[in-house]
Amino acid sequence: MDKKIYQDTIVRLYTDGACSGNQSRTNVGGWGAVLYFAGHEKELFGGQANTTNNRMELTAVIRAFQALNRPGLQVQVFSDSSYVMNCFRNRWYVSWERNGWKNAKKDPVENQDLWQELLALVRQHEVSFFRVKGHVSIGKSSEPALRKLYTKFVAWNGAGFSYEDFLFVTEMNNRADALANRGIDQIREETR
Repeated sequence: MDKKIYQDTIVRLYTDGACSGNQSRTNVGGWGAVLYFAGHEKELFGGQANTTNNRMELTAVIRAFQALNRPGLQVQVFSDSSYVMNCFRNRWYVSWERNGWKNAKKDPVENQDLWQELLALVRQHEVSFFRVKGHVSIGKSSEPALRKLYTKFVAWNGAGFSYEDFLFVTEMNNRADALANRGIDQIREETR
């Protein structure tokens, strides 16, 4: 995905969610997304009190899709959320829908409301999902450490990514993470 590929018609969504604590009265969560299309970028972020990390990860992807201005786009989603990535890459949602939104243990699927909203949005586009290692500091990591992470990135996502692509995707994921933290800060400020 060198610069010439970034001139194409693919919309890329870099998303992240964060939460301090899970479903307590004092916790806050945030979500962030960077939308990238043909050299143009748009940043989105927000937050919520009394939530979970998984809900914020899902919300980040939902808000990114909601920002798209028309259906039928080719979209690539990059996220460090195993929860989100595994659902789509392993097609968990197929079993959930077939089983009346029950998981393999016959329990109700957690965050069903958000999954249903996200599935409706995803189905309007041609979407690919790519997993990213979160919280990688490019400037503070050694070259051998980054090369090792690149190898893992390729194992997760296929050989179509150069080392430079990996660095770019990682930086974009870090930006989404920073936006999620801005969402947390915004909620904390509002609830003082």
